[in-house]
Amino acid sequence: MDKIYVFGHQRPDTDAVTSAIVLSYLKNKLGMDTEPRVLGDLNNETAFVLDYFKLETPKYLNDVHLQIKDVDYLKDCYLHENDSIFKGYNYMNETKIGTLPVVDDKGMFKGVVSMKDVAGNLISGRLESLNTSYDNLLEALNGKEVLRFDKEIKGNIVAASYRSTTFKEKVNIDKETVLIVGDRHSIIEYAVENSASIIILTNGTEMKKEHLEIAKKNHVDVISTEYDGLTTANLVVLSNYLKDRMKTDDVATVCEDDSLTQTLEIAKKLKYSNYPVLDHNGKCLGVFKLSAAENVHPKRVMLVDHNELEQSVSGLEEAEIVEIVDHHKIGNVGTRMPINFRNMPLGCTETVLYLMYKENNIEIPKTIAGLMMAGIISDTLLLTSPTTTDTDKKVLEEVANIAGIDYKEFAMDMFKAGSSIEGKSITDVIHGDFKNFAMGGQRVGIGQVSSMNPAEVMEKKDEFIETLTTLAKDEDYAAICLFVTDIMKNGSYLLYNEQSKELFSSSFGVKDIPQGYFFEGLVSRKKQMVPKIMNYMERN
Repeated sequence: MDKIYVFGHQRPDTDAVTSAIVLSYLKNKLGMDTEPRVLGDLNNETAFVLDYFKLETPKYLNDVHLQIKDVDYLKDCYLHENDSIFKGYNYMNETKIGTLPVVDDKGMFKGVVSMKDVAGNLISGRLESLNTSYDNLLEALNGKEVLRFDKEIKGNIVAASYRSTTFKEKVNIDKETVLIVGDRHSIIEYAVENSASIIILTNGTEMKKEHLEIAKKNHVDVISTEYDGLTTANLVVLSNYLKDRMKTDDVATVCEDDSLTQTLEIAKKLKYSNYPVLDHNGKCLGVFKLSAAENVHPKRVMLVDHNELEQSVSGLEEAEIVEIVDHHKIGNVGTRMPINFRNMPLGCTETVLYLMYKENNIEIPKTIAGLMMAGIISDTLLLTSPTTTDTDKKVLEEVANIAGIDYKEFAMDMFKAGSSIEGKSITDVIHGDFKNFAMGGQRVGIGQVSSMNPAEVMEKKDEFIETLTTLAKDEDYAAICLFVTDIMKNGSYLLYNEQSKELFSSSFGVKDIPQGYFFEGLVSRKKQMVPKIMNYMERN
């Protein structure tokens, strides 16, 4: 069974990252093979949490699009450049593939060879030359080794078609002569005395002892075959190396990590049926047949802390969603079959996960308890958010006790680490905790930065407004805003793109709402900010 990736939303916050780790641990304890991932860079708060508990950042997951490696392509299906045409032809018949990749001794892709190319070469190519190995000749001729001195056999093919005297007069034998001959011993004697490259004996002919001795002295290779002269001549030509017949220019290949959708689009234009599959280093892995494109194995994923396409990984629609654990409104993620969907109106996904641990009788280690604690503190702003429930409060006490940590002291250190914007660009701050929403058929972006010193942001208010306005235009947002949440005052300042003044005025019931307006008690994006904006967008 393939590994299952567990991840939170884009622009990952502490709840999203810790929940991915906590759920993955739970599922692995229950016998599954899962791995936590993240969809973006960590913010300072989350980085502080992982560092505090001495945990590495989960690997980044770029997308879950179907790739060539998710298809049942023919692995290890290729020929070696030193294979013979004879072997290549037989392998093509065996695999029912008319074009095959050719590799070198290290498996690196060198080119392709097709039946069409082989046939064309045999019809119009030079049939009198040979460049192959002794072993290839043995295989093609089903031959018997008589004398072997050379691994490589190269030369001009000559068949003894004249009578002996005429042959000696007309044919010059030297070290580059490949002689095909039957029981014509005078010609054989002529060949060994003149140090032919190799003598191929047809019809099971055996050399005389005296001729064998001369052949040994002059290092003449000898092979015997039961085939007749005509058959032997044809098979000798087919024993040539594939590397001399393969195509190396303008060869269409695919990478194992290539998008399946994009590959199929390209294939429509190229109109090839088969494509060599390479890795990033140019090593050939096999052959992708277009006919196999229906046999796909989508990546298997679990979503935590979100269930909307706009907030998730690229290509989610091509993946198999196995499970969702969330505490937000139900969004627009669809599945092909029924799944476990745990969605509860609690202040944090970690609270839901705590309940799942208890239901499955899985012991919560100190580190996992610490991650749960950090997620709850972050998402409920230390239990001050209106999303906070009695269950969140109870669970926070319990996991903090398991972790052996004073959660209030930990919260202050965590908020302090996460609230500083020193060294960050305006765009980095906006996107630090940012989510996209589909509202009324339009795209709305809502960022939130929680700070113990919101003046750091508000002092640069004009720069933030300018950046928000540019982002709205460049990235086609109907509206985009940043809520600057003051942790100590338990409220938020609103900054937005200039064209959305009426939208935010109407959404929050503040006439001609000014930039930087402070909302007392407004701290929850999920329960307070998004619903107000969505209600207005859906009505207009």
